[in-house]
Amino acid sequence: MDINIYALICTRSKDLSPTAQKLVSYLSRANIKVKLIVGAKSIYSGYSRTVKKINPNPNDIIILCHDDIEIISSPESFKEVLISETLKQDTGFIGVAGTTKLSESGVWWDQNLWKQQYHRGFVLHGKDIKTSASTYYGVYERVVVLDGLFLAATAKTIEKVGLDKPSYFEGEWDFYDIHYTYSAHKQKLKNKTVPIFILHNSLGELAGRDSWHKNRLAFINQNKTKFPIIC
Repeated sequence: MDINIYALICTRSKDLSPTAQKLVSYLSRANIKVKLIVGAKSIYSGYSRTVKKINPNPNDIIILCHDDIEIISSPESFKEVLISETLKQDTGFIGVAGTTKLSESGVWWDQNLWKQQYHRGFVLHGKDIKTSASTYYGVYERVVVLDGLFLAATAKTIEKVGLDKPSYFEGEWDFYDIHYTYSAHKQKLKNKTVPIFILHNSLGELAGRDSWHKNRLAFINQNKTKFPIIC
């Protein structure tokens, strides 16, 4: 089967950071077609518009990822996991961290749920591999929603879910990961955490901004009769 893999990366400037340059180089070595989305006004429209321009085949794979990550897995094992997991029947999105239970907080990394062992996946956090801290969330398996630092799905899944911003969201950059992956879950597609090893330079500082809270509350109000959401 001839499958194209595309990586869509939103970035503020064409002058890429050293981390972003390293990411693009890694993906290129893995024969993945990199599509930089520079200076977009919205992550939703940036992703949606770019996928439409690509016009992928149904089994092509679309990666949506941050520009401040480093993929530690070898290119060979990365692609093997990517292809084998996304092409399984009824797969929604795959990622590296998520939760099997989404509470009324709407926050996937809810500390109380973490203590109750509902979270899944593994991520390294830090500026470089030598000084990074490992964050183990739980064993790899199916989840309700995934973190947006790295998401991947087939083009046919992307088409089913849709990448446009829902009308009830105000912020242009927030809660897209929860919206996308929960939309897949609602369609009975299986989201899962998988063993792709990633170093994330961010600890999630943007989660405190007003637009994040507004979108979180909008998501909660939209789904208030459904919590807790469990797979």
